[in-house]
Amino acid sequence: MTEARSTSSPVLDEDALRSLLQHARTIAVVGWSDKEDRSSHGIAGYLHSQGYDVVLVNPRLAGRMGPFGEPVYRTLADIPRHVDIVDLFRNASFVPGHTQEAIDIGAGAVWAQSGIVSEPARALAASHGIPYVQDMCISVAHLFLVRASAS
Repeated sequence: MTEARSTSSPVLDEDALRSLLQHARTIAVVGWSDKEDRSSHGIAGYLHSQGYDVVLVNPRLAGRMGPFGEPVYRTLADIPRHVDIVDLFRNASFVPGHTQEAIDIGAGAVWAQSGIVSEPARALAASHGIPYVQDMCISVAHLFLVRASAS
């Protein structure tokens, strides 16, 4: 794993990805599902188990109590605290809109999960100086870049 995959620069190298994950405290998981067989559910649980403050976003489930003792939020703007990383589990067509929401709330970075590629979103984030990772699983990156380096 040498870089966050993107068809154009800039990309984050391993050290930048490691630093992003090590310094993040709050991660918003957009597109979280309450279905245990969905990757968004399992990855949110993994991130929580690693000490991150995981905030769940899904308009369909908004207001329900999530598994981490906090309600699920309708939008990123509804989250009452700073978000370090916005982790996206949405179709690529929605990613530019969520990237703009992340910019609007002052999020520190946008991370589009494996299989999600959006060059318009990457360009938007770059134009605002926000780190953007796409087509990469945040939990796999954490496992190899943070946990492995700690041992």
